Amino acid sequence: MEMKDSAHQGTGKKASPLKSLEADLELYHDPIKEVSDEMLDAMLTRYPIFVAHQHEVKLGEIILDHRELGTQWTIQAATLEEFIEKKVVLPERKDYFEKSYKDPRKYMCLFVIVPEGANFVFYPYKPGGNS
Repeated sequence: MEMKDSAHQGTGKKASPLKSLEADLELYHDPIKEVSDEMLDAMLTRYPIFVAHQHEVKLGEIILDHRELGTQWTIQAATLEEFIEKKVVLPERKDYFEKSYKDPRKYMCLFVIVPEGANFVFYPYKPGGNS
C-alpha cells in the first residue's frame, strides 16, 4: 500500500514527506474513518476530503493536530463543497472530481499539501472496518 509521490520526483534530496504521512495515517486511520462516516451519515457531504499538512491551512476544521499528538502531520476535515467555494476545485472541474472520487466508505480522500505543491490521494481504509 505505497502512496504515490507525485509532488516529489527525482530530485535525489531527502526522503519524501509522504513516508512520514503514511506513518501518521497508521495512527490516524480510525479517527479519520469515524469522521468520514459521520459526515456521510449526517449527509453533510457525499465527498469528505481530509487535508493533510504540516503548516497552517484555512480549509476545513482541524480533527487531528500534530502539535497535540506529537506527530508530523495535521489533518483537517473538509468537503468538496468547501473546496469549490474556496476555488481549490474549480466549479467546471466538479463533475470530473466526482467521477474520479473513490468510495468514501473504502478510501479516505486526502488533499496532501507539501512545499512543492498539493495533490489528491486516495488511501484505502484497513479491511475489517465499518463497511
